[in-house]
Amino acid sequence: MKHTGHRATCPTHGQSLLWRVVLRVREDLSAAMEEDPAATSKILVALTYPGVHAVWAYRVAHVMWMKSPLLKPWARVLSQIARFFTGIEIHPGATIGRRFFIDHGMGVVIGETAEVGDDVLMYHQVTLGGRSRGRFKRHPTVGNRVLLGAGAKLIGPITVGDDVKIGANALVVEDVPPGEVVVGIPGKRKIGDVIA
Repeated sequence: MKHTGHRATCPTHGQSLLWRVVLRVREDLSAAMEEDPAATSKILVALTYPGVHAVWAYRVAHVMWMKSPLLKPWARVLSQIARFFTGIEIHPGATIGRRFFIDHGMGVVIGETAEVGDDVLMYHQVTLGGRSRGRFKRHPTVGNRVLLGAGAKLIGPITVGDDVKIGANALVVEDVPPGEVVVGIPGKRKIGDVIA
């Protein structure tokens, strides 16, 4: 069979992986520009936004975590280095979707079994935490397009639906249906919007 040159036009596995990384970085930078009115350029975001840095470190640590049990300790080391530099702790076992943006970010904690959907905006001091011990699902699942206000605490294996807004300092310990607004301690659903 004659070689047609098809191989030259198809990206190799290494090239496709690199291309996916480049696309994901672009998405993260675009999400920051869209969500933060103070963001003036993608270069500035890439250099100075700890929330973006923490997400990038998480993405590398998560790949290590999923790849091999031998890499799990190193994934934890990387997550703790990121925590030291950014003030944001994301367990490498957590599952985080695309275009996730942490604004300011200091004090954010995302537990091992947490799941976060696409296009989520999270402010500083948010906790996606557990309330029990053991090796099972013990952290929240957060849907797509969710806003998590500053200081919000989502505790336990609860589910927060798509398009939910959680107000600043709300304590959420029960499931939240899609499209709801939650404020207060403990969190109560309300009609209207939320100031994050």
